Amino acid sequence: MNADLKQLQQKLNVTFRNRQLLKQAFTHASYVNEHRFGHHQDNERLEFLGDAVLELTVSEFLFEQCPNRPEGELTKLRASIVCEPSLVNFANRLHFGQYVLLGKGEELTGGRTRPALLADVFESFVGALYLDQGLEPVREFLRRFIFPLISLDGKLQTNDYKTQLQELTQQYSLGSLEYRIVEERGPAHEREFVSEVYMGDECLGRGLGRSKKEAEQHAAAQALEHVVIPKS
Repeated sequence: MNADLKQLQQKLNVTFRNRQLLKQAFTHASYVNEHRFGHHQDNERLEFLGDAVLELTVSEFLFEQCPNRPEGELTKLRASIVCEPSLVNFANRLHFGQYVLLGKGEELTGGRTRPALLADVFESFVGALYLDQGLEPVREFLRRFIFPLISLDGKLQTNDYKTQLQELTQQYSLGSLEYRIVEERGPAHEREFVSEVYMGDECLGRGLGRSKKEAEQHAAAQALEHVVIPKS
């Protein structure tokens, strides 16, 4: 068992009975392709299962917490939780990216911070936990780490990309961030702003929005796709 995955279990207060399932949850297909004789399995099947388990457990949570909301609103709210941006946020908060086994090419191209990869890893972990221990431990995991991110009025608190980017850069001591409004477009009543986020002289992301804050959020969201976490 990878020492890092032991550390992750301690942090999450979860102990896998089948540790191979946990390892599989964090094994990307690129790693398997480069280690064909190692009998490794990638996480794609676990991702498929985890997606279904999340749909069920999030549906249960919303059904219990929002007794007066109609079916249509619950469906939209669930979709806003079980979607790539939210799953990426969850994975980043738990620092899942640092535990993924990647192929060398994927590593060099920034795969460890790629949104689709992080969303898949989060779903894979949920799928692995379900297979290993059943639904209740999954519910407990979500109650501790995910459901508190949803306020009582049902609005998600997961779209603050500036905070995510700040936390990531602070965690790995990457440097300070600076947001610059580099362009303003359109008439006063239909103003659009273009923001860029810099780390030193490097532009990490660029975003367009109806307000300066919105443009900065979009710039931070793009930066999250490109920022490279140093190898440990």
